[in-house]
Amino acid sequence: MAGRIEDYALIGDMQTAALVCRDGTVDWLCLPRFDSHAIFAGLLGTEEHGFWRLGPAHASDAPPPTAARRSYRGDSLILESEWDTPRGTVRVIDFMPPRDGAPQLIRIVEGVSGRVPMRSALRMRFSYGRVVPWVHKHEGRTVAVAGPDSVWFDAETETYGKSLTTYSDFTVAPGERIAFTISWEPSHKQPPALPEPEQSLEATEDFWREWVEHCTYHGPYREAVIRSLITLKALTYAPTGGIVAAPTTSLPEDIGGVRNWDYRYTWLRDAAITLSSLLRTGYREEARAWREWLLRAVAGDPENLQIMYGIAGERELGEAELDWLPGYEESAPVRVGNGAAHQLQLDVYGEVTEALHLAHMTGLARNDYASLLQLKLIRYLEDHWDEPDEGIWEVRGPRRHFVHSKVMAWVAVDRTIKLIESGDADGPLERWRELRDDIHRDVCEKGYDKERNTFTQSYGSKELDASLLLIPQMGFLPPDDKRVIGTIEAIQRELSTPDGFILRYPTQGEHEGVDGLPGDEGAFLACSFWMADDLAMIGRVDEARKLFEKLLSLRNDLGLLAEEWDPRLQRQVGNFPQAFSHVPLIDTALRLTASGAYGG
Repeated sequence: MAGRIEDYALIGDMQTAALVCRDGTVDWLCLPRFDSHAIFAGLLGTEEHGFWRLGPAHASDAPPPTAARRSYRGDSLILESEWDTPRGTVRVIDFMPPRDGAPQLIRIVEGVSGRVPMRSALRMRFSYGRVVPWVHKHEGRTVAVAGPDSVWFDAETETYGKSLTTYSDFTVAPGERIAFTISWEPSHKQPPALPEPEQSLEATEDFWREWVEHCTYHGPYREAVIRSLITLKALTYAPTGGIVAAPTTSLPEDIGGVRNWDYRYTWLRDAAITLSSLLRTGYREEARAWREWLLRAVAGDPENLQIMYGIAGERELGEAELDWLPGYEESAPVRVGNGAAHQLQLDVYGEVTEALHLAHMTGLARNDYASLLQLKLIRYLEDHWDEPDEGIWEVRGPRRHFVHSKVMAWVAVDRTIKLIESGDADGPLERWRELRDDIHRDVCEKGYDKERNTFTQSYGSKELDASLLLIPQMGFLPPDDKRVIGTIEAIQRELSTPDGFILRYPTQGEHEGVDGLPGDEGAFLACSFWMADDLAMIGRVDEARKLFEKLLSLRNDLGLLAEEWDPRLQRQVGNFPQAFSHVPLIDTALRLTASGAYGG
């Protein structure tokens, strides 16, 4: 059985990522890209679906021991786990070097004290655990081949095969270091170069140290901000600049339920807000790469803007169910691909335009096509802003006139007007000023409940929605507007969990709710960070700080967050780690620092 979601650590090379459990088991790895088939899919099934365990030897009928301590080496993505055993203490160093050639996962066992018996157990299963590869020796190296893929295993100890698994049993002494490496290569090509674990470790540490030095944020909680930034960098696909929402699929929002989705793609919304956080903390090169990715993905067809694309800009992300996988803690179905790719979500136009606006305002070198794209997006919105859509939460129920979608359409028009006013673009200024006013008036008339003094989820509805917390943050209304304050207080009353975190919207348990799905979900962490932002904006700074610190306490021991927090089970749920949780963490830290909440 896989560990709790928060029991996992992330390692990666900015092209793919692996999850390593506290017991030294890699339960998830897709090669060669984030969205490739997994060769270790035990996270969503059992050991039969692929894993790699490296740790102290233990009895076959006993669970593997968990590490007594683990941490990242400084500000890096190099994981160090330590076990204390009756025979001594041992350390395992896990990392994936930023790659020039074949993707590699390197694991170095280091003796700390005593002589510790160790075991490596490697079970490779291709195509998400469905295909058993042909495993054989080639010039002293172990290679697993299935179809177009080959994975090469290099060990500095003797190995043997048993029960379709490759084992190595060895003992490590103080100061001794023994390395293991897996490398992927297309099966029709020559073998990858022999690994150089120690040199790769040094180069990986240098890479992260140099990258972190570019961070311009030096305020309170810098450790949490840096760890979030490193996580966002790890979720960036280096060859194209695309940013995945998470490196996993189908980790459930409702344990045992059906709310299981594939997040290994680039949502324009998630990527745009990630871009904003990177820009605010000094990372302009990532912003430039994402802007180039956006221009390639959208190409000359902004009228058919998708809400998400593949990491290289692919448009077809057909959704399928993997019925041979039982799912994480029996949470089925396991899905790959995402059928929401072709939904209409009008808010995306606002998020993309806001990101382009921020890039422009922070001095990113001008790109004429980016400005042209922005103008084309507004011309599309002119004719479509007043249509119903699926909204920010990708509901699979009927389309509605979601208030957040209309607000973000207003943002798109407003930021484009500012671009024209700056002299960096030409457009029908007066006509679009009228359009901006029309959208604003429409939202305030149809999306606001005067009796309850709150905006609502959609026109004519009584439900609330945490996305309404973005109204003051986007500048749609000032923070001191009574309608803004009323909305914040209404969400606190109606969408708060007993421990003060925020739900996205009401769900209906066994019955189908507004999102077209049965079941409930946990508190959406981004929404809780948005609440902290809003509280700071309306002057309730102490309350904002307390909520922020409470949210920080939900991170696992390595500073990582999934998508949601289950208040009943008191555990993280949803895909992990989640960009949409780490981005608002950064933004809230910046806002609280600016507000003087820490004397900053």
